[in-house]
Amino acid sequence: MAGDTKQRTAPPARRPSAELSGFREVQRLAYECAETVAAQLRPGVTEREAARMQRDWLRERGVRDWFHLPFAWFGDRTAFAGFRVPLQFFPTNRKLEPGMPFILDMAPVHRGYAADVGYSGSLGLNPVQDRLMADLRPHRDLILEQVRERRSLREIYENVERLMTRQGYANRHRAYPFGVIAHKIDRVEERRWSPTAFGFGTRSLRGLASDALHGHREGWSPLWSPYHFSDHPPQPGLWAVEPHLGFRGTGAKFEEILVVTDSRDPEESAYWLDDDLPHVRRWAEEKAA
Repeated sequence: MAGDTKQRTAPPARRPSAELSGFREVQRLAYECAETVAAQLRPGVTEREAARMQRDWLRERGVRDWFHLPFAWFGDRTAFAGFRVPLQFFPTNRKLEPGMPFILDMAPVHRGYAADVGYSGSLGLNPVQDRLMADLRPHRDLILEQVRERRSLREIYENVERLMTRQGYANRHRAYPFGVIAHKIDRVEERRWSPTAFGFGTRSLRGLASDALHGHREGWSPLWSPYHFSDHPPQPGLWAVEPHLGFRGTGAKFEEILVVTDSRDPEESAYWLDDDLPHVRRWAEEKAA
């Protein structure tokens, strides 16, 4: 830890607080964007327009780079209905209608810090998505508990999927490339020009590729998936985690940063970066009601 004068042979358990603050700030910025854009959605707005609203809002606040550009999914696309190829994830001309569920997903890089968030909502009442959001709460608890137990990422993935099945839902993060429920994120070098390729920031992709190469040599992966390359304990670092439930054409998820350290103290070994997020506040209000 900062200020520790004892000689150490291992890296510090926690990242410097200033560095974590940088990630926390950009994550809060992204969620503020999601809440602001969600409040402005109206019938007839398309996914492409909603994605552009997120992009413009963040650029007005200094964002110039991305892990990935903003996405928006409406209606049964929130459950990735019929998704077979990566191009289907990109925003379309699907129009929002009253009662329709939506998901906003963005991954800005600001001042060298990255975040990746997912925000679920609906245009008016949608009891199915409300139920899905309420049932995501035990997934957040389960993931943290089992990461602290140092179970393998693959085993945790399978246990999350079992919980979804018991709840009567489909695992929709299976539809993501490599079926990932999470991926590592880290600092990104700041530059004036920030190119993207296929919707992803090239510097962030290079960082992820470097992690993948480094991890392959050491027996770990920066992708948290159901496959054999994730059959290892959680690697210290920051993970953007996104369990995604689907039920009969309606989907819901959250996405936020989980901090994993090398501490032997269970509470220090893993923790959510921030508990002051929209879905966490929502659960607290539901519990208090």
